[in-house]
Amino acid sequence: MSLGLIGKKIGMTRVFNQETGAMIPVTVIHVGDNVFAQIKTAEKDGYNAVQVAYGSKKESRLTRPVAGHYKKLGIAPAEELHEFRVTAEELPQEGTTHPGCDLFAEGAWVDVIGTSKGKGFQGVMRRHNFHGSPMTHGSMMHRRTGGVGACATPSRVWKGQKMPGRMGNERKTVQNLKVVQVRKEDKVLLISGPVPGAKGSCVVIRPAKKKSTK
Repeated sequence: MSLGLIGKKIGMTRVFNQETGAMIPVTVIHVGDNVFAQIKTAEKDGYNAVQVAYGSKKESRLTRPVAGHYKKLGIAPAEELHEFRVTAEELPQEGTTHPGCDLFAEGAWVDVIGTSKGKGFQGVMRRHNFHGSPMTHGSMMHRRTGGVGACATPSRVWKGQKMPGRMGNERKTVQNLKVVQVRKEDKVLLISGPVPGAKGSCVVIRPAKKKSTK
């Protein structure tokens, strides 16, 4: 199955394995309010996909094309909209609702996609984990980049050289996370480990594409 969920990151906590007593750090993700906004078929659109909407948002905060898209679909503006490619057999029926918490069972492996926290403009020691220069013996470099190019050959800075710059605020995917618990009454999933993004940010949860066989 390729269909996924959109959720909101609540925060992190921990649960304990009842058999071994091991402590498992988990991220709590609210996955309620998922609805099928649009169903695309190969005959009409050229491919099979499902658009899933999550939450609500003021229309005044949308761009005109996005607001027009929601009006055409006949649904209220959503906080997040994501499209999942599916096969023809996985296409849901018109008028059905998203299964929500029922989509993933405990023990399932998923990938989580989110936008990482923005750190602003950072130097190479924080951004790329550079060692830095000596702090004594007359050194005047300390946290600076150091040499970035060569002399006569090639007489330029190589493309891709690690330099200071903006850090974070990027789309990140964490793969092969395990669904530890499904709490249907609270409409939340407890997923092992940390996921990208700040508290309150929206994340996309999809079935794992590269499950490790170790």
